[in-house]
Amino acid sequence: MSFPDQAPANSGFPADDVVLSVAQLNRQVARLLESGVPRLWVAGEISNFTRAASGHWYFSIKDESAAVRAVMFRGRTQAVGFVPEVGGRYEFRVQVSLYEPRGDYQVQVESVRRAGRGDLHEAFLRLKDQLAREGLIDAGRRRAIPTMPQTVGVVTSLAAAALRDVLSVMARRAPHVRVILYPAPVQGREAAAQLCQALDQAAERAEIDVLLLVRGGGSLEDLWCFNDEILARRIAASPVPVISGVGHETDFTIADFVADLRAPTPTAAAELCCLSRDQLLGEVRSAVDDLARAQRRRLEYAAMRVDRAAAQLVSPAQRLHLHRQRLDAAVQRLALPVPGRIRQHAQDVGRAIERLQVGLERRLQQGRHRLAMAEGALQALDPRSVLTRGYAIVRGPGGSIVKNALDLKVDARLDIEFAQGRAQATVTRTDTLL
Repeated sequence: MSFPDQAPANSGFPADDVVLSVAQLNRQVARLLESGVPRLWVAGEISNFTRAASGHWYFSIKDESAAVRAVMFRGRTQAVGFVPEVGGRYEFRVQVSLYEPRGDYQVQVESVRRAGRGDLHEAFLRLKDQLAREGLIDAGRRRAIPTMPQTVGVVTSLAAAALRDVLSVMARRAPHVRVILYPAPVQGREAAAQLCQALDQAAERAEIDVLLLVRGGGSLEDLWCFNDEILARRIAASPVPVISGVGHETDFTIADFVADLRAPTPTAAAELCCLSRDQLLGEVRSAVDDLARAQRRRLEYAAMRVDRAAAQLVSPAQRLHLHRQRLDAAVQRLALPVPGRIRQHAQDVGRAIERLQVGLERRLQQGRHRLAMAEGALQALDPRSVLTRGYAIVRGPGGSIVKNALDLKVDARLDIEFAQGRAQATVTRTDTLL
């Protein structure tokens, strides 16, 4: 006689004249439990907790009058984020099942949370909705974070790992930025009030350009002080931009929503509060290159103007020769009239000669003055005139002009040009002035 694996649809079990094996019975009961009881939340304490080498958790869930065995498989335990404590009260999302080899009724736990988390989450959502209605979460209200702050404030606990992370990042990326700490506890019943006091202190002292509010990860209860309504309003009213870096990347608090910028971690908050030293140096080098190119263009244009002005200049000797030619022609014309008129013309010529000499002398002085100014302009624009003031032109191994000492390598050969003569040198060390 064969034994069916499935019971009739009307009862879930075979007819009463069919004999089942124990394994078949347990399989039918397991299917009945799994299909007949939906997934649900169960609250209770943990006892007999065991972490197997496989990563599975085995324990019992109990209250004052009953207990049930539970298992949570490795794939589920890795998503919990904490290890439950024996005696602690938790809420479990479970699927009722039967352990068929022994016929033991048990529950398979899919997720676990600390007792009361549901109430906290509801309170979180209510406060978030209220602040959203007031416009405190609007993106348009948020202020831009300064890219080059001189001073950064940090609100966190003196003992927090987040503080060490922030200081390490700032020392590495932006040692030029001053950091001021406003210490406050970041966990516990009084933490929210003391965080508000730290924000008030930062506002009153008015000594920072941006403020970091940071702490490391933790449970919802650990981070609950950052969901405080008064603290949220203090953050929104801060006179300086606030970056919130609370918890891990998946953690969200009310402080994140009202801050001007939300960072996924304290380390990220330190990276987002300012440009790094390397970025700033790159911008400075780019600006210097742009300035040098603009200066070269101005010098080239000035040299062109001087060339055009020099081409328009007429030599004083040429002007004098021209006037002498005109005078000779006039004398020849005067030789033709009668002697009386010759004397008159001779007198006129004499006076004209005197006026001509005075005018020529004046024009000659003016020409000399303009020539001297043009020569001075040309000398000022001559790059080699700078060498007479103690500067030198340094060329690298390829003959290119050296602008940055950090571009050189030790033992590189240099060609140095002075106002008088040249010299060769070898690089023994390179330093930066910044």
